[in-house]
Amino acid sequence: MMPKPFRVDFRADASEEIGLGHVMRCLTLADALSARGSECRLIFRALPGHLAEHIEARGHRPEPLPVPVDAIADPDVYGTWLGVSRVQDAADCSNVLAQDPPDILVVDHYALDASWERAVCPQGTCLVALDDLANRPHACNIFLDQNLGRHDSDYDTLLPADCLRLIGPNYALLRPQFAMARKEALARRTGKPCHQLLISMGGMDKSDATSKMLLELAEMHLPTDFAVCVVMGSASTNLDRVRKIAAQMPFATEVLFDVADMAPLMATADLAIGGAGSTSWERCCLGLPTLLLTIADNQRSIAQALHNSDAAFYVGDVRESGWTSALRAALSRAVQQPEWLFGMAKTASAICDGRGAERVADAMFEIVQGEIAKGHSV
Repeated sequence: MMPKPFRVDFRADASEEIGLGHVMRCLTLADALSARGSECRLIFRALPGHLAEHIEARGHRPEPLPVPVDAIADPDVYGTWLGVSRVQDAADCSNVLAQDPPDILVVDHYALDASWERAVCPQGTCLVALDDLANRPHACNIFLDQNLGRHDSDYDTLLPADCLRLIGPNYALLRPQFAMARKEALARRTGKPCHQLLISMGGMDKSDATSKMLLELAEMHLPTDFAVCVVMGSASTNLDRVRKIAAQMPFATEVLFDVADMAPLMATADLAIGGAGSTSWERCCLGLPTLLLTIADNQRSIAQALHNSDAAFYVGDVRESGWTSALRAALSRAVQQPEWLFGMAKTASAICDGRGAERVADAMFEIVQGEIAKGHSV
């Protein structure tokens, strides 16, 4: 008799304020777990910019929490991302989980910590926490921080002693398309001149950095065969503005939105300009040289770690002055010094091989199956 498939619930949010990254990486893990027979459900607050339709399109069950009635005041900026108080969020999630307790609960939210996890996680459920900040405790069985430069010791005082720690880009949650495209993409990194630029500042690009950088590029003396591909989300309020600017660019500029598979675009690009979020590991997997910009404080450590390792070049933060001129200087260097990009590509490709989601899913199954075999809960 085949064993009953594991039930896995995720708690993560996407919104205009938060962006899409947390839910998207949870979906990647959910895909890997589903391929192993699991049934996955994503619990999210119904904030503006949520991804309910996308969750369902990926074959997983969306479970929206009630829409917040009033804005909340919280001295912690991440606390405001919940839309409700932590106590209310815990109560709402507990109600959902009590009706149908999962075998595994995955939590990926900067506003949630050990107190929420203890209050919400059903007895006997394996808790998996995803985090990047190393700034608060977690009461979990498995912990994942996929960022470069992070060490086990960063969490010595924040995690249970018996918690399995999965640390570093070796566990980066990438869709299988990136591992599949890796060999061909790396074969293209031969040190040839830069002609194809990929710009991707996330699905929302709340700061409208894309429009600003296109205006800068329009003033530069770039090769006549230079081409730009811009990728955005259809929910971005700046999409129409970007399209208008793209139509007036002095070289070929296309604008794509809601791209389902970024791997081919990254594999054929010579250079990327992008944010220092989870997409950083996709670019590393395909050896794509990158000029990095940060759009949030939690991205700074990623950008600096990649810059220090020569796997990318950190230009600056879009919320601060001076980044546009710094970007122009870096892009000029990239066009004039293809050997700089070649070295960056080689270093980046050694950081991540694209198989992290498989490793994380395997670790989760091993622990849960092992506990079931021993006849007790995790």
